[in-house]
Formats: sequence, C-alpha cells, structure tokens
Amino acid sequence: MKVIEGIYLLLGSNLGNRAENLQNAQKYLGEQAGSIVAASSIYETEAWGFSDQPLFYNQVLQIDTQLGHEALLKVLLAIEKKIGKVKVGKWRERLIDIDLLYYDNRLVRTPQLTLPHPEIQNRRFTLAPLVELIPDEMHPMLLRTQRQLLESTPDQLEVWKAEEQGVRGEGLRAER
Repeated sequence: MKVIEGIYLLLGSNLGNRAENLQNAQKYLGEQAGSIVAASSIYETEAWGFSDQPLFYNQVLQIDTQLGHEALLKVLLAIEKKIGKVKVGKWRERLIDIDLLYYDNRLVRTPQLTLPHPEIQNRRFTLAPLVELIPDEMHPMLLRTQRQLLESTPDQLEVWKAEEQGVRGEGLRAER
C-alpha cells in the first residue's frame, strides 16, 4: 500500500441539469487547471447534512496541474462561480461544488484550505468514487486505505452508480 499520489477533486451537483454541471466543471478544469487524468463513475447520492433537498450527482477526478494547492483552490472557486454556484448555506443544494480532496500527500492547514479534506473519512459519497479510482492508496494522516475508510465510515447514506440505476430525473428525490 502506498500513500496518496496525485491530485483528487470531488465534483457535486444537485440543482439543474446535474450531469451537464459536472461536464461543464470538467471542461473548465481542463481549460484552467490542467488535464484530467482519471474520472470515476458518476454516483447518485443522498444529500449529506440536510435530507430535504434533491439527490446529488458526485464524481471524483484525478487531475495533473502545474498549479500549487493555493492557486488551484482559487481556480476551483472561480469555476464554481462561473457555473453559477451561489452559497445558500453549509451543506445546502448547489449547481456545482468542487472540493480539493488530496494534493499528493501534502498536509496543509490554512484558514482557506485543509488538506487532505477533513471530512473524507466521514462521507460515503466521497469514498465510493475514491475507492473506484484508488482503493489501496492510503490517507496520509489516517494511514488507512480508501477502501478501509469506506468500510468503516459512520456515514450510512445511500450511494449508487447513476448509470446502474438509470436517470432518476434532474434533481428530484426518487422513491427507492
């Protein structure tokens, strides 16, 4: 097992055309941040934090960039704004959210950024796509693989591959 190598982002959307929002984020990332090396499947997930909102589409990307972590964060925030993200509250619905999960095995603690993302181990919607891409790479602080983190996460919200379940409608809570 090896410690994380690579830069990983989590995309999330639960308003409007969720798939298009993720595609737009990928397009802008390719234009402004660097190249996309790998992409997980798109996962449809229950909302974390507040259940009274539409289902999310989530996807993890691995990117290659020449930008440092602070410059990359600024680009991510600008892309969110360009797509139309409006902050309506923590863990609330949004057109797009782009989280920087890992920047290689760097440990960063600033007012603007914490790396690795401090909630990875607590979010099934983040871990499921990470396990698809890098199941055996270890979190640099917790020293557990992504698979081990998923197996032990306290988060019990449902997460499923969107293409396996079919499209459930653009952002409508589905009956399961």
